[in-house]
Amino acid sequence: MTIAPEMTDVHAIVEQVWSSFLGDEEPLLPAYDADGPFGADDAWSSAVSIHGGWTGTVTIELSKNLAFSLTRLMMAMDESEALDDAEVADAVGELVNMVGGNIKSLMPGPSALTLPVVAAGRAAHSSDLREVSRFDARWAGEPVRVSVHSPS
Repeated sequence: MTIAPEMTDVHAIVEQVWSSFLGDEEPLLPAYDADGPFGADDAWSSAVSIHGGWTGTVTIELSKNLAFSLTRLMMAMDESEALDDAEVADAVGELVNMVGGNIKSLMPGPSALTLPVVAAGRAAHSSDLREVSRFDARWAGEPVRVSVHSPS
């Protein structure tokens, strides 16, 4: 039997982290998109792995527009200010780091969290992992997906 975080726990963690970063002005709303509108050219993704008492990977996929909006809000930037990829990578990486750290705290330990891996494009995970929990949401009309994968 695979031990995995419950979807309701993942949902609660994402909402808590999201509101701490972005406030409650625009709510994060659950969405039920089977595949979501993530194209290879229209997404940013990030992942952290957890190793120790429990092993798994947490990934976050965001639309490109959401990644840019998230970065501007996290860095208190004006809409007119240009973003570079390093700034977006920092913001998206910090988001997965916070979510992954909170998920790690729910699982058997002790465990360690890797540094985030961030990409312009869709997330990849090891082929020996399977999705054990997923939370799809929308923020300001843009899609976000948080997935947890662990060994089969």
